[in-house]
Amino acid sequence: MMLSVAGQNIETNEQGFLANLGEWNEDFTEATAKNDGVELYNDHWELILYFRDYYEENQICPTMHKVVRELGNKNEHFHNQKEYEKHIYKLFPTDPTHEVCKLAGLPMPQPDD
Repeated sequence: MMLSVAGQNIETNEQGFLANLGEWNEDFTEATAKNDGVELYNDHWELILYFRDYYEENQICPTMHKVVRELGNKNEHFHNQKEYEKHIYKLFPTDPTHEVCKLAGLPMPQPDD
C-alpha cells in the first residue's frame, strides 16, 4: 500500500506499518494519525518519540509494561504507574503498543508477555 506524505508516496504494509523504517518522519506520523482518526497532542508525541528512542537503542519495541514502568513515575501529571497506564489507554484505546509503533514508524510489536 502507498501513503501520500508531503507530496511523496511512502510504502506501508496492509496494516499501515512502514515498509522501510528509514522513511519515517513526523509528516508520516501526522498522515497516519489522520487516516486512523487520531488527533495528536503532546502526550501522544511523548510516547511516539519514547518508542523511537527505545527502538533505536534496543532494536525492539517496548512492551506496555516497560512503558508504564519507565514513564509512569517520571510523568509530572501522574503519581503512580496505574494512573499513567489508564491515561495511555485513553490516548490509544484499542492497543497502545500497536498503535504507537505504527505511528512511530516501527515494526509491528510482538505480543506483550
